[in-house]
Amino acid sequence: MKRTFAIVLGCLAATALFVGLVHVVLVAAHISEPAANTVHGLTLRRLWATTAALLALIGVVSGGMALYRAVRHIGNHGRGGAIVALIAGPIAGINGGLNVAVATGGPGTGNGVVGGAAALVLGLIAIALGGLALARSRRLPLGQGA
Repeated sequence: MKRTFAIVLGCLAATALFVGLVHVVLVAAHISEPAANTVHGLTLRRLWATTAALLALIGVVSGGMALYRAVRHIGNHGRGGAIVALIAGPIAGINGGLNVAVATGGPGTGNGVVGGAAALVLGLIAIALGGLALARSRRLPLGQGA
């Protein structure tokens, strides 16, 4: 029961931090004000932002799994997942940043600014997780020195 509560609390804290970081990106880009006229449906820029966010999410998941494998010394120690995270993270982060940079309005305008900001934040997290996993996978476990 205590462990489940700790996991739920950790997930809530991580979600709150993610939402806060996305808001900070939108405020920094001066596009945090919602639109007067909301555009419904999938636009080209929303599709671009969603694709970048999904790619960033793939990078975060593979980087997290690689870091777990590297810490626990499981299998190949997570090098493949770390490389996937280090490739997907920058691609998604750059695309998310470009989407936010070319946006002409805030949330609801059809420019995909929320998805672009999410892709930027998740891309940076994927890079960090991939780098940590790659650094951990290079170290030899205790007792296996050269």
